[in-house]
Amino acid sequence: MFTSFFRALKDRDVPVSLREYLTLLEAMKQDLADMRVENFYYLSRAALVKDERHLDRFDAVFGETFKGIESLAEMAPETAELPEDWLRALNEKYLTDEEKAQIEKLGGWDELMKTLEERLKEQESRHEGGNKWIGTGGTSPFGNSGYHPEGVRIGGQSRNKRAVKVWEKRQFKNLDDQKELGTRNIKIALRKLRRFAREGAADEFDLSGTIDSTARHGYLDVKMRPERRNAVKLLVFFDIGGSMDPYVELCEELFSAVRSEFKHLEYFYFHNFLYDFVWKDNNRRWSDKTPTWEVLHTYGSDYMVLFVGDASMSPYEITMPGGSVEYYNKEAGAIWMRRLLQIYEKAVWLNPVREDRWKWTPSIDLTEQLFDGRMFPLTLEGLEKAIRELKR
Repeated sequence: MFTSFFRALKDRDVPVSLREYLTLLEAMKQDLADMRVENFYYLSRAALVKDERHLDRFDAVFGETFKGIESLAEMAPETAELPEDWLRALNEKYLTDEEKAQIEKLGGWDELMKTLEERLKEQESRHEGGNKWIGTGGTSPFGNSGYHPEGVRIGGQSRNKRAVKVWEKRQFKNLDDQKELGTRNIKIALRKLRRFAREGAADEFDLSGTIDSTARHGYLDVKMRPERRNAVKLLVFFDIGGSMDPYVELCEELFSAVRSEFKHLEYFYFHNFLYDFVWKDNNRRWSDKTPTWEVLHTYGSDYMVLFVGDASMSPYEITMPGGSVEYYNKEAGAIWMRRLLQIYEKAVWLNPVREDRWKWTPSIDLTEQLFDGRMFPLTLEGLEKAIRELKR
């Protein structure tokens, strides 16, 4: 059963290794799961899942592989591998005292499991209703969608929540890396960009340093150290208005994620392309502008730069003076962008437009050339590629 579980995880693209599988078997040998199904679930998840994006697929595979716990008919050839103590643990954990008492009156847990085994052998077809055969909608102790206080659910979905165990909670659906972008998924991806360092005042107790210094000097020598913080500095530019309106919600999710993940964060807005000024408040964009020169001279070259925009405009808005659709810019946007890229070597552009449509928009091609190909789609995969580029 454990081997089929391991293979099923690999088939679902959960990156489990043989070393991790052997670690799990060693943990089982040491009885760390205490022969309880729920304990084994958490133990195997801790041993085999390295990235929380894979938790949903792990849950799905676990439920399918170990569904013999609630669907003994389908798992009959493998039930010998399932420790009897696990099944008994279900009785202790998921039934009320009143229901346990009712089971005892009917002959106890052994009688319940013995009866189930006999009926699996006797029954050869689907059964609806009734109070004996394994089926649906009845009062037999076995089946689904019916009612019986000591029931063992056989497939289907429960109505009365009286089954001994259900592996269908799937609490991590929104963490699957094959799902669409969302604030949670963006945060998970952005964490790969973090780089920790100890900076600032020494205000955190250093246990290992204190032990080492005390041992060396022969007296108590308390040591302090700076708190460990994310040292990455991020400068983000958001394209706003016009053709970016359909992507406002997506940009809000990205903005929310970067604000929560990075302490050293600065952001500005622009429209279509970078010119001689940017702004922070869209309601005061004409009265409270920040000169681009000021940005380039304020934030050091150690900042990483992230542009977010569809790069969809007339090519003249990039290549020509006066190309802006809002005012007369004395210098072309391409000149300002080159100035920025000369200072910030780690810079990427995230584009919410589908990548297969980029080739039909000349301005996207021009922007991608300015960034030396460092343009990525605003998808989870694209964000991860951008992060890898920034970390190089």
